[in-house]
Amino acid sequence: MTWIRTIPIEEADENLRRMIEAQRAMYPTEYNSPVSPGGDSIVASHSLMPETLFHIFGAFGAMMSPDLPLSRAQHEMIATMVSVVNRCFY
Repeated sequence: MTWIRTIPIEEADENLRRMIEAQRAMYPTEYNSPVSPGGDSIVASHSLMPETLFHIFGAFGAMMSPDLPLSRAQHEMIATMVSVVNRCFY
């Protein structure tokens, strides 16, 4: 298993904390609860690059906006089919 150094939000400097909070604010509310007990996530793997973290995951947040014409269920169906076609396990 690959190990990537991450900076927990509790240890984040002001810039990283601001980027994480701004990115989280763009996500649908159901993403507010961590899935894994340790809080590991693809977002955390970018904590050494705060601006990159914000722009990459902020773009996803913008694409999941409830103001867009597709419903959340439609977004999930598309993501599922893309994973199937790409033979991803998640």
